[in-house]
Amino acid sequence: MWRPVLWGYGDYLRWLYRNGRPNWLARLQNRAAARVFAAGVAPRWVAALGVRGRRSGRLIWFPVVLTEFEGRRYVVSMLGNNANWVRNLAAADGHAVLRHGRREDVHLRQVDAGSRAPILRHYLRTAPGARPHIPVALDAPPADYERIAPDFPVFRIEPRPTGS
Repeated sequence: MWRPVLWGYGDYLRWLYRNGRPNWLARLQNRAAARVFAAGVAPRWVAALGVRGRRSGRLIWFPVVLTEFEGRRYVVSMLGNNANWVRNLAAADGHAVLRHGRREDVHLRQVDAGSRAPILRHYLRTAPGARPHIPVALDAPPADYERIAPDFPVFRIEPRPTGS
């Protein structure tokens, strides 16, 4: 007998990024969101992040959630270490561009895995769309966040050094 498949929002979000890569619909949504975020027509904790493609050399834009923690801003890869933008960022030596109404040349410095847990915890409270991708409960003890921290890169947003 046929039964309808009931999906929740988390199932939908996981489907968009099945196999750790955005499908066609996620790419379309990301492109639209990046334009809106870049224009500054969204809350201040979202922006468009531009990173040079390691093969194409083009600036590739996508939406991100900015997390403020202890007076500093951070970006987290909800898809882990193998996300394209993380690999592109490594090839670009951390150079990137943030846009939220205005353009900001930045350097993204990766945070050591041992220091990521409290930032990840704060990030999951700020970015509900990332929750289905990061395997830890919001109310999990700090040890659970420390366990998954090596798998989810966190980058501190710093001003780009002059002359680079």
